[in-house]
Amino acid sequence: MDCEILTIGTELVLGYVVNTNAAVMGRTLAAAGIAVRRSTAVSDDVALVQDAVQAALDRTGVVIVSGGLGPTRDDVTRNAVAELLRRPLKRDDAIVEQLRERFRSRGVANMPESNLVQADVPEGATVLPNPLGTAPGLWLEDGERIVVLIPGVPKEMRGLLETEVVPRLKARRGGTGNGERGTVVRSRTLRTTGIGESALADRLGDYEKALGSTVTLAYLPSTAGTELRLTAWNVPESEVDGVLAHAVDAIRPRIEDRVYGEEDQDLAAVVLELLDQRQLKIAVAESCTGGLLGARLAAIPGASRLFKGGVIAYDNEVKLQMLGVSADALAEHGAVSEEVARQMAAGIARALDAGAAIAVTGVAGPDGGSDAKPVGTVWFGVKVGDTVRAFHLVLPGDRTDIQARAAQYALDFLRRMLAGTL
Repeated sequence: MDCEILTIGTELVLGYVVNTNAAVMGRTLAAAGIAVRRSTAVSDDVALVQDAVQAALDRTGVVIVSGGLGPTRDDVTRNAVAELLRRPLKRDDAIVEQLRERFRSRGVANMPESNLVQADVPEGATVLPNPLGTAPGLWLEDGERIVVLIPGVPKEMRGLLETEVVPRLKARRGGTGNGERGTVVRSRTLRTTGIGESALADRLGDYEKALGSTVTLAYLPSTAGTELRLTAWNVPESEVDGVLAHAVDAIRPRIEDRVYGEEDQDLAAVVLELLDQRQLKIAVAESCTGGLLGARLAAIPGASRLFKGGVIAYDNEVKLQMLGVSADALAEHGAVSEEVARQMAAGIARALDAGAAIAVTGVAGPDGGSDAKPVGTVWFGVKVGDTVRAFHLVLPGDRTDIQARAAQYALDFLRRMLAGTL
């Protein structure tokens, strides 16, 4: 089955909101064996919405529309599609009562009258229940053609897409008559850090050439590292997991030292798991990252068992008084130096009685650099047990990039020390 995606919202077209809905819809539909042939975004304009829906129906016969189902005047999707398909709107009393009950459950006795428009249903449409919000989805059929309307709120969109839309489209697509459920497009992601995309590609070059067209590799760099996305194309649904598993098993040994997880796995969570296995607790001392490293650790559920806390030692006086960094080290080497990074790590471990520690000190910019220590220079101190090691990098990017990269590298240095690969 072929389909098109249409996302509605002036804020999307102008770039004030990143169009994550289109990305989620594309991945979800492809994984279900529904081929997305085009993705379009248009403003909150009746004529533009109607033109886009009509064009999509003419090309593929199936269009999934996200957004514009809210209660305000700029939410035009419902009316635009009803008019295009010549389906008069009729207020659904059952939906009205559901809306009122939802507001009452939130402590709002009198629902705003503007919300009533969300109970208007085009004639002949199937209502798709939305337990996560006030706007139900709508499924409209025009002969063999299908228009699906779902809310633009990301959480609501995902819920309806997965529980209502995809199952209906898969049922409509049908099988082959021999038990096969059709072909799908599905991906798995390996998360790497501490290695650039070109270096990663060099390691995998020969293997990538041998993959052919069944499985492709995509390199997705960011401040956190490079994600390696393996995508299996048009593989029978019963075989796709095995195909991807075989590809991952072949790739991992070539880059194992740089892979820290798969899919959405967070490096901080990986580090905490390794610390738990070693029965170690961690403390952090941060200068240039200003608390970002601690925030990464604290964001992981259950971190309180292992993360003791930290000190933001931005000023040298804090390094001296709270971390025990020596005045001689600061005077002779400067705050951004191997010796200070080592002393910061040892000092925070001692102060908070932690078996592991990370310290970060650097020049995040845009000012403060020198010929000897240009902007992006960062020293890391990492302590595990009685061992303290220091690492030095010159990181690219602006201030925000350098801070994000420094926090990621700091976690990875500790990960690799704990795993015995560094």
